[in-house]
Amino acid sequence: MTILVTGGAGFIGSNFVFHMLEHHPSDKIVCVDKLTYAGNLSTLRSVMENPAFRFVRADICDRTAICRLFEEEKPDIVVNFAAESHVDRSIEDPGIFLTTNILGTQVLMDACRKYGITRYHQVSTDEVYGDLPLDRPDLFFTEETPIHTSSPYSSSKAGADLLVLAYHRTYGLPVTISRCSNNYGPYHFPEKLIPLMIINALADKPLPVYGEGLNVRDWLYVEDHCRAIDLIIHEGRVGEVYNVGGHNEMRNIDIVKLICEKLGKPESLITHVADRKGHDMRYAIDPTKIHNELGWLPETKFADGIQKTIDWYLANRDWWEEIISGEYQSYYEKMYGERDPLPVG
Repeated sequence: MTILVTGGAGFIGSNFVFHMLEHHPSDKIVCVDKLTYAGNLSTLRSVMENPAFRFVRADICDRTAICRLFEEEKPDIVVNFAAESHVDRSIEDPGIFLTTNILGTQVLMDACRKYGITRYHQVSTDEVYGDLPLDRPDLFFTEETPIHTSSPYSSSKAGADLLVLAYHRTYGLPVTISRCSNNYGPYHFPEKLIPLMIINALADKPLPVYGEGLNVRDWLYVEDHCRAIDLIIHEGRVGEVYNVGGHNEMRNIDIVKLICEKLGKPESLITHVADRKGHDMRYAIDPTKIHNELGWLPETKFADGIQKTIDWYLANRDWWEEIISGEYQSYYEKMYGERDPLPVG
């Protein structure tokens, strides 16, 4: 089969590319990425020469480019990771989130309708459900939880989810959706909580924590998430939503303190900053459905996953140092030169 992975130079998308190349060596993986701030082609360096892999730089909103790619590759499955995904950025500039996350999804599904696919999979987020109260640890998000968004980012993802389900009902497009909890692991973009704290702590820089850091997130090791999507696209029921959670609820402040402890850094580096607007208090997913139907459960305990993540950042300084210096954005030019020049502006 040919599997088209959009947003495959990002954090979760790249890990999914690695997973699929390892576990499905007979399939061809075609990776599409616009290479915006969070898309890093150097992340894919180890697979660029793999004959079962192709990288294409394109914007999923570019209907002409997407249709041309479908004509060339005739994908059997499309897995859409491509999204603007940083909540703080969505608060500052909502428009690009609506364009990429909703209209880009429409372009992909229109191409799927025109050229035919066996499965379109939308990678969503638990943030479409809003949040849960801290004083009700018995409550969890299920697939039946009403959508109740808090930020332009989560609203754009919820809009995309509704559009995907509408294309299934209206046009019969074979779709599935997964909504995951917070991911962590290798190749996580350095402005996100865990890598930011690791990198700042290593440099003895302040560790900025929103408010008191009491917000609770359900953390999922990225490889566990990749396994879940692999199962869904091959065995999941068409038209269904599957929640994918880690059963690893942690307060933000406790994660930061744990990172300090593991790196031998003082907690005095922790700096409390003004809280994010509309900051959700608690996310927690009930993954019973995907467990009962597909046999999936998270395999990585947080204590093990956070240690593996810290070890990875210690062993791969070149990767994140290139990002924080801004040099990673020139890697595409180094790789491709004048064959496909970067757009001006």
